[in-house]
Order: sequence, then C-alpha cells, then structure tokens
Amino acid sequence: MAKPAIPQGTRDFGPETVRKRNYIFDTIRHSFELYGFQPLETPAMENIETLMGKYGEEGDKLIFKILNNGLNLPEKRESATAAFSNVLQGKTDKNLTERALRYDLTIPFARYVAMNHAQLTFPFKRYQVQPVWRADRPQRGRYREFYQCDADVVGSTSLLNEVELAALYAGVFRKLGVRVEIKINNRKILAGLAERCGGANKMLDISIAIDKLDKIGIEKVKEELSDKSFTPEQIGIIEKYLTLSGTNEEKLSQLTGLLGEIEVLQQGITEINEVLSHSRLTTAPAGGQVHDSPLKSASSDAQVDNSRLTTHDSRLQVELTLARGLNYYTGTIFEVKALDVKMGSLGGGGRYDDLTGLFGVPNIPGVGISFGVDRIYDVMDELSLFPAGVHTGTQVLFFNLGEQESRASIDLLRQLRENDVRSEIYHEAAKFDKQFKYAEKKNIPFIVIIGTKELEQGVCTVKDLRSGVQQSISFTNLPKFSFI
Repeated sequence: MAKPAIPQGTRDFGPETVRKRNYIFDTIRHSFELYGFQPLETPAMENIETLMGKYGEEGDKLIFKILNNGLNLPEKRESATAAFSNVLQGKTDKNLTERALRYDLTIPFARYVAMNHAQLTFPFKRYQVQPVWRADRPQRGRYREFYQCDADVVGSTSLLNEVELAALYAGVFRKLGVRVEIKINNRKILAGLAERCGGANKMLDISIAIDKLDKIGIEKVKEELSDKSFTPEQIGIIEKYLTLSGTNEEKLSQLTGLLGEIEVLQQGITEINEVLSHSRLTTAPAGGQVHDSPLKSASSDAQVDNSRLTTHDSRLQVELTLARGLNYYTGTIFEVKALDVKMGSLGGGGRYDDLTGLFGVPNIPGVGISFGVDRIYDVMDELSLFPAGVHTGTQVLFFNLGEQESRASIDLLRQLRENDVRSEIYHEAAKFDKQFKYAEKKNIPFIVIIGTKELEQGVCTVKDLRSGVQQSISFTNLPKFSFI
C-alpha cells in the first residue's frame, strides 16, 4: 500500500494554522470593506483560451492545464502523442485540454467584467479571496497552490485609486504588525526606457529581464538582454537605469538626464509624483497607534499590540528596478516587501488600462493590488506576530462527571453558545486527569466542573487554566460570566 502523500507544492493546514490564516483573511477582508470594495468569486477553472497569452511566455508555462474527461481524446495513438507534445510545448490542443486552473484572480475578474459590464455600476470596486495554482518549482515562500486576496477598481483612470490602494496596503500591514516597504514604479517609465533603447517593441523583453534582477543578478540580466539582440550601448543604458539611487525625488530627477525628454517617460514621472504627494496616507497615525479594531470574529478575539509600530512601518519607495513582467500592466505598479524577514514579495499589482479589451470589451481601465497570504503567514509566524487569542478555538470545556452532571452541563452549554461563547463538553465520563490533558492540548483557557456537590447547590466551579484562578458561579450567573 502506498504511503499517504499530497502533491508537491501543496499543504495541509491543521486547526491552529487555519485560525492564524483566518486572522489574516479577516483583517484583509475588513480593510477591503472599509474602502468600499465588494466581494466576488469566480470558478477555480477557466476556459484555457481565457488564460493563455495573458501572462507572457514565462507565465503561460506555469498554467496548470486540465485534461479532458476522456470522452473526446484522440482515438489513435499517434494523434494522442502529438496532442501531448503540443501541450508540453505550451500549445493548446482541444482534443486533450479545454480548461485550466486559474493562474491569478485578475484575468478571471477581467473576464467577469467583460461578461457583465452592462449590469455593473462603474467605477466597480471588487475584492476576491480565493486560491490560485501555478506549475512552479516549489521552494520557501513559493507554492503551487496558494491564496490571493485581490482588490481592483475598474472604470476609472483617476490616480486617486492608486493613492487609495497604497493606503490600503499600508493599513493592512500596520494592523497585522508587519513592517513593510511599498515599492512603486510606473510602466510608462519602462516604456520610456524601451524607446530610448530602440523602440516600444523592446518593452516586453526589457520588463521580463528586469523582473528577474533579484533572482539572477545584473550580469545575468545583461546576458539575457544580449541574447535578445540588445546592443552593448543599449545594455549600458539599461544598466545605468538599474543602478540609479538616492531619495525618491533624486531617482526621478535623474531619469530625464539619462533617458531624455521622452513624452511617455514624463507621463510616468508625473503619475508617480502624484501618488507620492499623498504618501502621508501610508504612514501610521500619531504615535504609531492603530485606533480601530479590525476584527470581531471568533477567529481573532485578541487585539494586535500596536505599541511597537512607528510611522515608518509602510514606506512608499520609488523602485526603478520594479518591472512586473506581466503583459497587461500599463501605468503605476506596486510591490510589497517585508523589512524584517528575507522573503519574496508579500503583494503586488498595478494599473491596466485595457485588460477587458482582451475579451472584446475595450476602454474599461482598471487598477488593482494583491496580497500573498501564504508569504504573509510565513513572515508573521517567523516574527511571532500572531496574537495569543488567535490560537484559541474552544473557550470553555465542561467536564463530564456522570449522567446527571452532564445533563446540567448540556443545558448550560446551550445558554453559553447562545451568547456566542465557544464551548464543548468532554465526550464521555472520565478521570479528571484525562479531561485536564484534553483541555491543555487544545489550548482551552476555561474549564467548568459540575460534580454531585455542585449539582445539589446549583453552582459550578469555573477555573482559568492560564492563571489557576478558580471560583464558584451559580447556574443562573454562568451565562453572564466573561470568559476572556
């Protein structure tokens, strides 16, 4: 018999992990709602033509294709072999595969808008929290199945949307207690670089190469550009561009001197300056305190300790090496990196002015961002940022000491649950030691004991296992007791 296993790049999540993840999800969802975004869900699979050709050559290779159910597979071995060969080369063969797992949430959202634009009220602001799949090489912080949390605005070209999304990023990470740097660039600046290096047709090759800078280094980037027929002079300009440094203002001011008065370049600089002019929205309130309580759900009773946060927890930083190699970005682009842990990006996104045009519905501009929950989880876990209350599922365990005692417990249990107190009774009459160990292993903070004596007196013994404090409470007053 084969040993039980799961596919590489996927994970099981136990109760404690799920509660921590729900804490992140709840924080992000609450912030989405605060900013006026509405929830949306799309299918796990899309028609393959919906996804292919939207992410560039590199992205298309990572799309998980779904084999047809066998009813229309090629009958001849030669045809089947050819079909498999086509798929392995990144081509599509409808005899073999017509559908694929979604690669991200943006393209399915664009498809949704294209299908429903006549019924939508624009600007349309949606958020989406669902898993995506990529046939990537699994490694730390990179999985084949993972969740994305997206927020997008479509039907507006206003830069106020970029300003709001930058503030949304900052607010979420501040509430989670994660110090981050929000990196910003503009694809129009990259378009200016491409124009300076031979023309707009160079844009995609430059973006894809620059997007790999952190992974392969400047020399490998130069080699890749050389392989794409860039001249030594053009590669030299790109290298100078990538090594520009200084403050946000200094980096932007050096661009014109390096690349010249190119119109699209100046548009990009103007747009970045507009977003930066509102950068105070990405810093914490005075004293670094977060004044609102983001969560009221059962998964997160405890508050985040914000006393250690500072006004520099969400820095908006111009990063000219930021490219985001996906084809559809046209303006402002974002990426979020943790300051205290070496980890890939915790989020990213940007402006796409004609994404729905890919589906025959042009002229619906949009901009959006995404949160990488799995990496955010890894950062918070490594830095021990989860509040203690996140680990708590059941708040109260009633000991089971016999038939009559359990009957009384079940009636009180019902009353506590009506008051939203998460409670349970031990499944059978057992020794104290066994029931204590059960409570400790499940991190249950309170136990309620009703024995023969308590039953006669109409009281119960309530013990806080964290502090050891024990008190006697009447049956009548127990539903009013504060189990915190």
